Amino acid sequence: MRDTQHSPSISRRQLLHVGGIGALGLTLPEFLHAGEPLAIGGSSGPVRSCIFIVQYGGASHIDSLDPKPDAPLDVRGPYQPIATRTPGLDVCELLPRLALQADRFAVVRSMTHGNGGHDGGMHVAMTGHSVPTPDTPYFGSVVARVRPATENIPSYVWLQNLAGDVEPRYLRGGFLGPAFSPLRVGTDLDNPSTDNFRFTAFDPPAGSTNERLLGRQQLLHGLESSGASGGTTLASGFRRFQEQAFDLVTGTRARRAFDLTGEPDTVRDRYGRHPLGQNLLMARRLIEAGTRLVNVTAWCGLAEGEKFTNVQTWDMHGPVAAHIGSIFGTGSYGLGFALPRIDQSVSALLDDLSDRGLLDSTLVVMVGEFGRSPKVANQGRDHWPACYSSLLAGAGVRGGMVHGASDKQGAYVHEYPVSPENFGATLYRALGIDPGTRLGLDGFTRPASIGQPVEPLLESGFSG
Repeated sequence: MRDTQHSPSISRRQLLHVGGIGALGLTLPEFLHAGEPLAIGGSSGPVRSCIFIVQYGGASHIDSLDPKPDAPLDVRGPYQPIATRTPGLDVCELLPRLALQADRFAVVRSMTHGNGGHDGGMHVAMTGHSVPTPDTPYFGSVVARVRPATENIPSYVWLQNLAGDVEPRYLRGGFLGPAFSPLRVGTDLDNPSTDNFRFTAFDPPAGSTNERLLGRQQLLHGLESSGASGGTTLASGFRRFQEQAFDLVTGTRARRAFDLTGEPDTVRDRYGRHPLGQNLLMARRLIEAGTRLVNVTAWCGLAEGEKFTNVQTWDMHGPVAAHIGSIFGTGSYGLGFALPRIDQSVSALLDDLSDRGLLDSTLVVMVGEFGRSPKVANQGRDHWPACYSSLLAGAGVRGGMVHGASDKQGAYVHEYPVSPENFGATLYRALGIDPGTRLGLDGFTRPASIGQPVEPLLESGFSG
Protein backbone atom coordinates (compact mmCIF):
# COMPACT_ATOMS: atom_id res chain seq x y z
CA MET A 1 0.00 0.00 0.00
CA ARG A 2 1.31 3.46 -0.88
CA ASP A 3 2.37 5.50 2.18
CA THR A 4 0.76 8.90 1.71
CA GLN A 5 2.69 10.37 4.64
CA HIS A 6 5.99 9.83 2.87
CA SER A 7 4.93 10.38 -0.73
CA PRO A 8 7.19 12.76 -2.68
CA SER A 9 4.14 14.14 -4.47
CA ILE A 10 2.07 16.65 -2.47
CA SER A 11 -0.90 18.39 -4.01
CA ARG A 12 -1.88 22.05 -3.62
CA ARG A 13 -4.74 20.92 -1.40
CA GLN A 14 -2.37 19.00 0.87
CA LEU A 15 -0.11 22.04 1.11
CA LEU A 16 -3.14 24.07 2.12
CA HIS A 17 -3.73 21.71 5.01
CA VAL A 18 -0.06 21.69 5.96
CA GLY A 19 -0.06 25.47 6.12
CA GLY A 20 -3.43 25.70 7.78
CA ILE A 21 -2.18 25.65 11.33
CA GLY A 22 0.25 28.43 10.52
CA ALA A 23 -2.64 30.45 9.15
CA LEU A 24 -4.28 30.09 12.53
CA GLY A 25 -1.14 31.58 14.02
CA LEU A 26 -0.34 28.42 15.97
CA THR A 27 2.89 26.46 16.45
CA LEU A 28 1.50 23.26 17.97
CA PRO A 29 1.39 20.63 15.19
CA GLU A 30 4.50 18.69 16.12
CA PHE A 31 3.46 17.46 19.53
CA LEU A 32 -0.13 17.17 18.39
CA HIS A 33 1.07 14.84 15.67
CA ALA A 34 2.39 12.62 18.46
CA GLY A 35 -1.25 11.82 19.14
CA GLU A 36 -1.76 10.41 15.66
CA PRO A 37 -2.37 6.65 15.91
CA LEU A 38 0.16 4.72 13.85
CA ALA A 39 -0.49 1.22 12.65
CA ILE A 40 2.78 -0.25 13.93
CA GLY A 41 1.33 -2.65 16.47
CA GLY A 42 3.20 -3.64 19.57
CA SER A 43 0.72 -2.52 22.24
CA SER A 44 -1.98 -4.38 24.07
CA GLY A 45 -3.78 -4.61 27.37
CA PRO A 46 -4.77 -1.74 29.66
CA VAL A 47 -3.60 1.78 28.91
CA ARG A 48 -0.93 2.92 31.35
CA SER A 49 1.07 6.09 31.84
CA CYS A 50 4.42 6.95 33.40
CA ILE A 51 6.01 9.59 35.62
CA PHE A 52 9.78 9.26 35.14
CA ILE A 53 11.82 11.14 37.76
CA VAL A 54 15.37 11.84 36.52
CA GLN A 55 17.93 12.36 39.29
CA TYR A 56 20.07 14.45 36.98
CA GLY A 57 23.74 14.40 37.93
CA GLY A 58 23.71 10.86 39.27
CA ALA A 59 22.37 10.12 42.75
CA SER A 60 24.49 8.28 45.30
CA HIS A 61 22.94 4.84 45.73
CA ILE A 62 25.09 4.18 48.84
CA ASP A 63 23.60 7.21 50.59
CA SER A 64 20.00 6.53 49.61
CA LEU A 65 18.60 3.16 48.48
CA ASP A 66 21.59 0.85 49.05
CA PRO A 67 23.29 1.75 52.35
CA LYS A 68 26.48 -0.07 53.40
CA PRO A 69 26.63 0.26 57.21
CA ASP A 70 29.37 -2.36 57.57
CA ALA A 71 31.73 -0.74 55.06
CA PRO A 72 34.60 1.54 56.12
CA LEU A 73 33.63 5.11 57.05
CA ASP A 74 34.98 6.55 53.79
CA VAL A 75 32.53 4.29 51.96
CA ARG A 76 29.45 4.11 54.16
CA GLY A 77 29.25 7.85 54.87
CA PRO A 78 27.67 9.47 57.94
CA TYR A 79 24.04 8.41 57.45
CA GLN A 80 22.50 5.46 59.26
CA PRO A 81 20.18 2.93 57.59
CA ILE A 82 16.57 2.63 58.74
CA ALA A 83 14.21 -0.29 58.32
CA THR A 84 11.25 -0.08 55.95
CA ARG A 85 7.99 -1.95 55.70
CA THR A 86 9.79 -4.45 53.48
CA PRO A 87 11.85 -6.97 55.46
CA GLY A 88 15.46 -6.83 54.35
CA LEU A 89 15.11 -3.45 52.68
CA ASP A 90 16.87 -0.65 54.55
CA VAL A 91 17.19 2.88 53.22
CA CYS A 92 18.96 6.04 54.33
CA GLU A 93 17.66 7.67 57.51
CA LEU A 94 16.82 10.80 55.47
CA LEU A 95 14.05 8.87 53.68
CA PRO A 96 11.61 8.09 56.53
CA ARG A 97 8.40 8.74 54.58
CA LEU A 98 9.44 6.52 51.71
CA ALA A 99 10.46 3.86 54.25
CA LEU A 100 6.83 3.73 55.38
CA GLN A 101 5.70 3.15 51.76
CA ALA A 102 8.19 0.44 50.83
CA ASP A 103 5.33 -1.99 50.24
CA ARG A 104 4.36 0.16 47.26
CA PHE A 105 7.67 0.17 45.40
CA ALA A 106 10.51 -2.04 44.26
CA VAL A 107 14.19 -1.17 44.48
CA VAL A 108 16.67 -2.41 41.88
CA ARG A 109 20.17 -2.44 43.36
CA SER A 110 21.96 -3.88 40.34
CA MET A 111 21.60 -1.28 37.60
CA THR A 112 24.74 -1.21 35.47
CA HIS A 113 26.23 0.22 32.28
CA GLY A 114 29.59 1.52 31.10
CA ASN A 115 29.18 5.22 30.30
CA GLY A 116 30.35 7.57 33.05
CA GLY A 117 29.70 10.91 31.34
CA HIS A 118 26.64 13.04 32.01
CA ASP A 119 25.81 13.32 28.32
CA GLY A 120 26.53 9.72 27.38
CA GLY A 121 25.13 8.31 30.62
CA MET A 122 21.89 10.24 30.24
CA HIS A 123 21.52 9.04 26.65
CA VAL A 124 22.02 5.43 27.78
CA ALA A 125 19.69 5.71 30.78
CA MET A 126 16.87 7.45 28.91
CA THR A 127 16.90 5.26 25.81
CA GLY A 128 17.44 1.82 27.35
CA HIS A 129 20.36 1.09 25.02
CA SER A 130 23.93 0.54 26.23
CA VAL A 131 25.37 1.93 23.00
CA PRO A 132 22.66 4.13 21.51
CA THR A 133 23.07 5.88 18.21
CA PRO A 134 22.92 9.69 18.35
CA ASP A 135 19.32 9.56 17.11
CA THR A 136 18.01 6.79 19.38
CA PRO A 137 14.77 8.19 20.85
CA TYR A 138 14.09 8.55 24.56
CA PHE A 139 11.46 6.42 26.28
CA GLY A 140 8.89 9.21 26.14
CA SER A 141 9.13 9.54 22.37
CA VAL A 142 8.59 5.81 21.90
CA VAL A 143 5.60 5.83 24.25
CA ALA A 144 4.15 8.87 22.45
CA ARG A 145 4.35 7.00 19.16
CA VAL A 146 3.13 3.59 20.27
CA ARG A 147 0.59 4.57 22.96
CA PRO A 148 -0.36 8.20 22.22
CA ALA A 149 -2.76 10.21 24.32
CA THR A 150 -6.41 9.82 23.39
CA GLU A 151 -7.36 13.15 24.95
CA ASN A 152 -6.48 16.52 23.44
CA ILE A 153 -3.30 16.94 25.46
CA PRO A 154 0.38 16.33 24.65
CA SER A 155 1.38 12.68 24.89
CA TYR A 156 4.87 13.50 26.17
CA VAL A 157 5.88 16.33 28.52
CA TRP A 158 9.22 17.15 30.16
CA LEU A 159 9.07 19.24 33.34
CA GLN A 160 12.19 21.26 34.18
CA ASN A 161 15.16 21.48 31.87
CA LEU A 162 18.45 19.64 31.89
CA ALA A 163 21.61 21.77 31.97
CA GLY A 164 24.41 22.23 29.47
CA ASP A 165 26.29 19.08 30.49
CA VAL A 166 24.04 17.09 28.15
CA GLU A 167 23.16 17.52 24.50
CA PRO A 168 19.52 18.63 24.07
CA ARG A 169 18.53 15.19 22.78
CA TYR A 170 15.83 15.13 25.44
CA LEU A 171 14.01 17.85 23.51
CA ARG A 172 13.97 15.85 20.28
CA GLY A 173 12.21 12.75 19.04
CA GLY A 174 15.34 11.00 17.77
CA PHE A 175 14.83 9.07 14.55
CA LEU A 176 11.08 9.14 15.19
CA GLY A 177 11.17 12.82 14.30
CA PRO A 178 10.17 16.08 15.98
CA ALA A 179 6.54 15.00 16.05
CA PHE A 180 7.43 12.82 19.04
CA SER A 181 9.53 15.29 21.00
CA PRO A 182 8.25 16.44 24.38
CA LEU A 183 6.58 19.68 25.32
CA ARG A 184 8.99 21.13 27.87
CA VAL A 185 7.68 23.22 30.73
CA GLY A 186 10.00 25.16 33.03
CA THR A 187 13.58 26.32 32.59
CA ASP A 188 15.99 27.02 35.46
CA LEU A 189 14.29 29.43 37.90
CA ASP A 190 11.19 29.73 35.71
CA ASN A 191 9.23 26.78 37.11
CA PRO A 192 5.95 26.06 38.91
CA SER A 193 7.45 26.64 42.37
CA THR A 194 7.75 30.39 41.75
CA ASP A 195 4.85 32.67 42.61
CA ASN A 196 4.79 34.34 39.20
CA PHE A 197 5.10 31.17 37.07
CA ARG A 198 2.63 31.00 34.21
CA PHE A 199 2.28 28.31 31.55
CA THR A 200 2.24 30.03 28.16
CA ALA A 201 2.70 27.31 25.52
CA PHE A 202 -0.98 27.38 24.56
CA ASP A 203 -1.25 31.17 24.43
CA PRO A 204 -2.37 32.59 21.08
CA PRO A 205 0.07 34.80 19.16
CA ALA A 206 0.52 38.34 20.45
CA GLY A 207 -2.36 40.50 19.36
CA SER A 208 -4.66 37.61 18.55
CA THR A 209 -7.97 37.01 20.24
CA ASN A 210 -10.22 33.95 20.24
CA GLU A 211 -12.52 35.81 17.87
CA ARG A 212 -9.72 36.44 15.37
CA LEU A 213 -8.61 32.83 15.57
CA LEU A 214 -12.18 31.70 14.97
CA GLY A 215 -12.30 33.93 11.91
CA ARG A 216 -9.12 32.40 10.55
CA GLN A 217 -10.46 28.90 11.15
CA GLN A 218 -13.68 29.72 9.30
CA LEU A 219 -11.64 31.17 6.42
CA LEU A 220 -9.62 27.95 6.19
CA HIS A 221 -12.78 25.86 6.19
CA GLY A 222 -14.14 28.01 3.41
CA LEU A 223 -11.02 27.58 1.31
CA GLU A 224 -11.09 23.84 1.87
CA SER A 225 -14.75 23.50 0.88
CA SER A 226 -14.09 25.39 -2.34
CA GLY A 227 -11.30 23.02 -3.36
CA ALA A 228 -11.52 19.67 -5.03
CA SER A 229 -13.75 17.11 -3.39
CA GLY A 230 -12.30 14.17 -1.53
CA GLY A 231 -9.07 14.23 0.40
CA THR A 232 -6.02 12.32 1.38
CA THR A 233 -4.81 10.73 4.57
CA LEU A 234 -2.31 13.57 4.95
CA ALA A 235 -4.94 16.23 4.42
CA SER A 236 -7.46 14.71 6.82
CA GLY A 237 -4.73 14.26 9.42
CA PHE A 238 -3.69 17.89 9.28
CA ARG A 239 -7.31 18.99 9.37
CA ARG A 240 -7.62 17.18 12.68
CA PHE A 241 -4.42 18.83 13.91
CA GLN A 242 -5.90 22.21 13.06
CA GLU A 243 -8.94 21.40 15.16
CA GLN A 244 -6.84 20.12 18.05
CA ALA A 245 -4.61 23.17 17.98
CA PHE A 246 -7.62 25.48 17.90
CA ASP A 247 -9.17 23.65 20.86
CA LEU A 248 -5.93 23.87 22.86
CA VAL A 249 -5.54 27.60 22.31
CA THR A 250 -9.18 28.61 22.78
CA GLY A 251 -10.21 25.96 25.30
CA THR A 252 -9.41 25.54 28.98
CA ARG A 253 -9.28 21.80 29.67
CA ALA A 254 -5.65 21.14 28.71
CA ARG A 255 -4.53 24.50 30.02
CA ARG A 256 -5.96 23.66 33.45
CA ALA A 257 -3.76 20.56 33.71
CA PHE A 258 -0.70 22.84 33.77
CA ASP A 259 -2.19 25.28 36.29
CA LEU A 260 -1.47 24.53 39.95
CA THR A 261 -3.40 27.47 41.34
CA GLY A 262 -6.52 25.34 41.64
CA GLU A 263 -4.79 22.87 43.96
CA PRO A 264 -5.46 23.28 47.71
CA ASP A 265 -2.59 24.76 49.70
CA THR A 266 -2.49 21.59 51.79
CA VAL A 267 -1.75 19.50 48.70
CA ARG A 268 0.90 21.88 47.41
CA ASP A 269 2.51 21.97 50.83
CA ARG A 270 2.50 18.17 51.06
CA TYR A 271 4.43 17.91 47.80
CA GLY A 272 6.78 20.69 48.88
CA ARG A 273 7.00 24.29 47.66
CA HIS A 274 10.19 23.65 45.72
CA PRO A 275 10.75 22.77 42.03
CA LEU A 276 10.71 18.99 42.52
CA GLY A 277 7.55 19.03 44.60
CA GLN A 278 5.56 21.34 42.36
CA ASN A 279 6.74 19.63 39.18
CA LEU A 280 5.63 16.25 40.55
CA LEU A 281 2.24 17.72 41.42
CA MET A 282 1.97 19.03 37.86
CA ALA A 283 3.00 15.60 36.59
CA ARG A 284 0.12 14.01 38.51
CA ARG A 285 -2.30 16.53 37.00
CA LEU A 286 -0.99 15.80 33.50
CA ILE A 287 -1.33 12.05 33.94
CA GLU A 288 -4.86 12.59 35.22
CA ALA A 289 -5.62 14.66 32.10
CA GLY A 290 -4.34 11.96 29.74
CA THR A 291 -0.61 12.57 29.12
CA ARG A 292 1.20 9.27 28.60
CA LEU A 293 4.70 10.02 29.89
CA VAL A 294 5.97 12.90 32.00
CA ASN A 295 9.69 13.26 32.65
CA VAL A 296 10.53 15.30 35.73
CA THR A 297 14.05 16.57 36.31
CA ALA A 298 14.62 16.06 40.03
CA TRP A 299 16.01 19.50 40.71
CA CYS A 300 15.33 20.29 44.35
CA GLY A 301 15.78 24.03 44.12
CA LEU A 302 17.97 26.38 46.11
CA ALA A 303 18.82 26.45 49.78
CA GLU A 304 18.07 29.76 51.46
CA GLY A 305 20.54 32.47 50.54
CA GLU A 306 22.20 30.55 47.69
CA LYS A 307 22.48 31.78 44.12
CA PHE A 308 21.37 29.67 41.18
CA THR A 309 24.08 27.63 39.45
CA ASN A 310 22.33 24.85 37.51
CA VAL A 311 19.69 22.15 37.89
CA GLN A 312 22.14 19.28 38.50
CA THR A 313 21.15 18.67 42.10
CA TRP A 314 22.76 15.21 42.21
CA ASP A 315 26.21 15.97 40.74
CA MET A 316 27.78 16.07 44.18
CA HIS A 317 31.53 16.04 43.69
CA GLY A 318 34.49 18.17 42.72
CA PRO A 319 33.95 21.94 42.59
CA VAL A 320 30.26 21.60 43.39
CA ALA A 321 30.89 19.63 46.57
CA ALA A 322 33.71 21.98 47.52
CA HIS A 323 31.34 24.93 47.11
CA ILE A 324 28.90 23.50 49.63
CA GLY A 325 31.55 22.00 51.90
CA SER A 326 30.65 18.35 51.38
CA ILE A 327 28.35 15.95 49.58
CA PHE A 328 26.75 15.49 53.00
CA GLY A 329 26.04 19.18 53.50
CA THR A 330 22.70 20.97 53.65
CA GLY A 331 23.36 23.34 50.76
CA SER A 332 21.63 23.07 47.41
CA TYR A 333 23.98 20.35 46.15
CA GLY A 334 24.22 18.36 49.36
CA LEU A 335 22.42 15.17 50.32
CA GLY A 336 21.26 16.79 53.55
CA PHE A 337 19.23 19.17 51.39
CA ALA A 338 18.23 16.95 48.48
CA LEU A 339 17.24 13.64 50.11
CA PRO A 340 14.60 15.13 52.44
CA ARG A 341 12.99 16.80 49.43
CA ILE A 342 12.97 13.54 47.48
CA ASP A 343 11.43 11.88 50.54
CA GLN A 344 8.73 14.53 50.84
CA SER A 345 7.81 14.83 47.17
CA VAL A 346 7.98 11.22 45.98
CA SER A 347 6.10 9.93 49.02
CA ALA A 348 3.44 12.60 48.40
CA LEU A 349 3.18 11.51 44.77
CA LEU A 350 2.71 7.85 45.69
CA ASP A 351 0.08 8.77 48.29
CA ASP A 352 -1.75 11.04 45.88
CA LEU A 353 -1.76 8.54 43.00
CA SER A 354 -3.01 5.82 45.35
CA ASP A 355 -5.74 8.02 46.85
CA ARG A 356 -6.96 8.93 43.36
CA GLY A 357 -6.95 5.35 42.09
CA LEU A 358 -4.16 6.11 39.61
CA LEU A 359 -1.25 4.09 41.00
CA ASP A 360 -2.33 0.85 39.34
CA SER A 361 -2.26 2.56 35.94
CA THR A 362 0.75 4.84 36.48
CA LEU A 363 4.33 3.64 36.46
CA VAL A 364 6.58 5.75 38.69
CA VAL A 365 10.32 5.50 37.97
CA MET A 366 13.15 7.26 39.80
CA VAL A 367 16.75 6.89 38.62
CA GLY A 368 19.81 8.91 37.62
CA GLU A 369 22.13 8.49 34.66
CA PHE A 370 24.50 6.54 36.96
CA GLY A 371 25.42 6.15 40.62
CA ARG A 372 28.30 7.42 42.74
CA SER A 373 31.69 5.96 43.58
CA PRO A 374 32.04 3.93 46.78
CA LYS A 375 34.82 6.01 48.28
CA VAL A 376 34.30 9.62 49.31
CA ALA A 377 37.07 11.81 47.92
CA ASN A 378 37.45 15.53 47.23
CA GLN A 379 34.40 16.13 49.43
CA GLY A 380 32.16 14.11 47.15
CA ARG A 381 31.62 10.86 45.24
CA ASP A 382 32.55 10.58 41.58
CA HIS A 383 30.53 9.27 38.61
CA TRP A 384 29.93 5.51 38.85
CA PRO A 385 27.91 3.63 36.20
CA ALA A 386 29.14 0.15 37.18
CA CYS A 387 26.49 -0.26 39.89
CA TYR A 388 23.62 1.93 41.07
CA SER A 389 19.97 1.80 42.14
CA SER A 390 16.51 2.69 40.86
CA LEU A 391 13.01 2.81 42.31
CA LEU A 392 9.84 1.64 40.52
CA ALA A 393 6.22 1.65 41.62
CA GLY A 394 2.72 1.19 40.23
CA ALA A 395 1.46 -0.19 36.90
CA GLY A 396 1.97 -3.87 37.71
CA VAL A 397 5.32 -3.47 39.47
CA ARG A 398 5.62 -5.79 42.45
CA GLY A 399 5.88 -3.59 45.55
CA GLY A 400 7.84 -4.47 48.66
CA MET A 401 10.81 -6.14 47.01
CA VAL A 402 14.49 -5.71 46.24
CA HIS A 403 15.93 -6.98 42.97
CA GLY A 404 19.63 -7.60 42.58
CA ALA A 405 22.46 -6.75 44.93
CA SER A 406 25.71 -4.84 44.95
CA ASP A 407 28.92 -6.01 46.59
CA LYS A 408 29.97 -5.07 50.13
CA GLN A 409 31.05 -1.59 49.10
CA GLY A 410 28.38 -0.87 46.51
CA ALA A 411 31.00 -0.84 43.77
CA TYR A 412 29.94 -3.67 41.48
CA VAL A 413 26.91 -5.84 40.89
CA HIS A 414 26.98 -8.95 43.05
CA GLU A 415 23.92 -10.67 41.60
CA TYR A 416 21.23 -10.22 38.96
CA PRO A 417 22.63 -7.32 36.90
CA VAL A 418 20.05 -5.15 35.15
CA SER A 419 21.31 -3.68 31.89
CA PRO A 420 19.80 -0.58 30.25
CA GLU A 421 18.20 -2.92 27.70
CA ASN A 422 16.47 -5.04 30.33
CA PHE A 423 15.44 -1.98 32.33
CA GLY A 424 13.88 -0.46 29.21
CA ALA A 425 12.12 -3.69 28.32
CA THR A 426 10.67 -3.82 31.84
CA LEU A 427 9.42 -0.26 31.55
CA TYR A 428 7.75 -0.95 28.22
CA ARG A 429 6.17 -4.17 29.48
CA ALA A 430 4.75 -2.36 32.52
CA LEU A 431 3.23 0.21 30.16
CA GLY A 432 1.59 -2.46 28.02
CA ILE A 433 4.04 -2.07 25.14
CA ASP A 434 5.74 -5.03 23.49
CA PRO A 435 9.49 -4.32 23.96
CA GLY A 436 10.14 -5.77 20.52
CA THR A 437 7.89 -3.24 18.78
CA ARG A 438 9.54 -2.25 15.50
CA LEU A 439 9.89 1.48 15.08
CA GLY A 440 11.65 1.66 11.72
CA LEU A 441 9.67 2.64 8.64
CA ASP A 442 10.62 -0.68 7.05
CA GLY A 443 8.75 -2.53 9.79
CA PHE A 444 11.58 -4.74 11.00
CA THR A 445 14.59 -2.63 12.03
CA ARG A 446 15.06 -0.51 15.13
CA PRO A 447 13.12 -2.32 17.85
CA ALA A 448 12.04 -0.30 20.86
CA SER A 449 14.18 -2.60 23.03
CA ILE A 450 16.46 -5.57 22.49
CA GLY A 451 16.30 -6.48 26.18
CA GLN A 452 14.16 -8.84 28.22
CA PRO A 453 11.78 -7.64 30.96
CA VAL A 454 12.92 -8.33 34.51
CA GLU A 455 9.99 -10.61 35.29
CA PRO A 456 10.45 -10.74 39.10
CA LEU A 457 9.69 -7.01 39.19
CA LEU A 458 6.26 -7.56 37.68
CA GLU A 459 3.24 -8.93 39.48
CA SER A 460 2.56 -12.63 39.03
CA GLY A 461 0.59 -13.17 35.86
CA PHE A 462 1.19 -9.62 34.66
CA SER A 463 1.71 -9.51 30.92
CA GLY A 464 1.23 -5.87 30.06
